[in-house]
Amino acid sequence: MRRTLSSIAGRAFATVHSPDSPPGPNSKLFVAGLSWSVNEKSLQDAFSSFGEVTEVRIAYDRDSGRSRGFGFVSFTKEDEASSAKDAMDGKALLGRPLRISFALDRVRGGPVVVPRLSTNATTHYTRS
Repeated sequence: MRRTLSSIAGRAFATVHSPDSPPGPNSKLFVAGLSWSVNEKSLQDAFSSFGEVTEVRIAYDRDSGRSRGFGFVSFTKEDEASSAKDAMDGKALLGRPLRISFALDRVRGGPVVVPRLSTNATTHYTRS
């Protein structure tokens, strides 16, 4: 089955939350920009200096088995996750800069909200 880029991006960056729980800091980080050579052990080692890491998960492609370039790191405390985010966002790990944000809870069967560009920001592409 062929997946479109928008469906992959939608699942990777979906922001789903209930209206009564505003998104905010939590103890789980979303880590993007991972090199294909990063594994769970190396990711845990990179973040363990900020506190106790309880779980590390890297997303892998079902067909190829290759990393999809993002994962999640969970800490025991919110302040540990916050300091790890502040310190590691933009830092290179195995040659690639990391992009880190707090992970948002994803509700199965709930609505998926994908951020869109504003209509004022139009880009025109020309063919040479």
